[in-house]
Amino acid sequence: MKFCKKYEEYMQGQCQRKKLPGVGFKNLKKILKRCRRHLQSRDNAALVPDHFGDSTLCGRSSSCPDSCPVCDGTFFPSLLKEMSEVVGFFNENAQRLLELHLASGFRKCFIWFKDKIQGNHIALIEEGKELVTYALINAIALRKILKKYDKIHYSKQGQVFKSQAHSRNLEILQSPWLCELMAFHINSQETKGNTRNAPALFNGCSLIFKDEKPSLSCELFDSVKLELDLTCSICLDTVFDPVSLTCGHIFCYMCACKAGSVTIVDGLKAASPKEKCPLCREAGVYEGAVHLEELNILLSQSCPEYWAARLQSERAERIRQAKEHWESQCRAFMGI
Repeated sequence: MKFCKKYEEYMQGQCQRKKLPGVGFKNLKKILKRCRRHLQSRDNAALVPDHFGDSTLCGRSSSCPDSCPVCDGTFFPSLLKEMSEVVGFFNENAQRLLELHLASGFRKCFIWFKDKIQGNHIALIEEGKELVTYALINAIALRKILKKYDKIHYSKQGQVFKSQAHSRNLEILQSPWLCELMAFHINSQETKGNTRNAPALFNGCSLIFKDEKPSLSCELFDSVKLELDLTCSICLDTVFDPVSLTCGHIFCYMCACKAGSVTIVDGLKAASPKEKCPLCREAGVYEGAVHLEELNILLSQSCPEYWAARLQSERAERIRQAKEHWESQCRAFMGI
């Protein structure tokens, strides 16, 4: 079955229960078909007979200019709007689900009452699976439609658009909530109870180790595999107390504080907007950083010895930084 049909069937099945934003795969393909017909007619018009009676392409190229007059006016604006809606829906619902799961006591009851959510842990697990599937299948749809754009136009504008979307945090695979949901799914796999069968497209998530380096792995309909590296690129060790910057890169909390030129007492929100991500060099990525609580739980349970040793060493560093902070505050207050 072609992906377009599989995607349409998936979205129709989801929309029977509730309306979900998605990539207008069929409409976008129609736009590209119009452009292809325009290119073919343009190239046919440029064919002239040569000395031997054969037709040759005179002074024309089968590629479009950097800006296609036929489809760019509708294709990219439509796709950008759809991407924004998909990422917004996913982030909002994933954040709500994880807040409910991690909440306790009165706060959990308040969230249940406010959002009218069924207070059922099994229902949360199923919703988490569905959200991961939704994120991955829309990421694939985006990749395929942009690839088709570049194929028709003999260009790389699709990849340029994808890079621009990434810089605007509209790439769903860079969402910190996707990583959190994958960790939540793994943490919940041992939960006992009768659950519904997983969605047909979803083959589950797992934590894998290659050369003692961990990564999150997720598979979708036997052909698509997503892997998220869990090694901090600053300390080159397994991420400890992990945080995700708004660009999508994951670091240890203390490493991120060092990179953002702030202390752990001040926190990442105190980082200057000029501070850049150590990997992609994007600025202004610290204020919206997200603590990955579910990933923290998963790694602490999977690497207990490493976690205990790292916890001990970081505790000493945190105490040292806190002491220096309060000593400087006292000196400033006393005017010393």
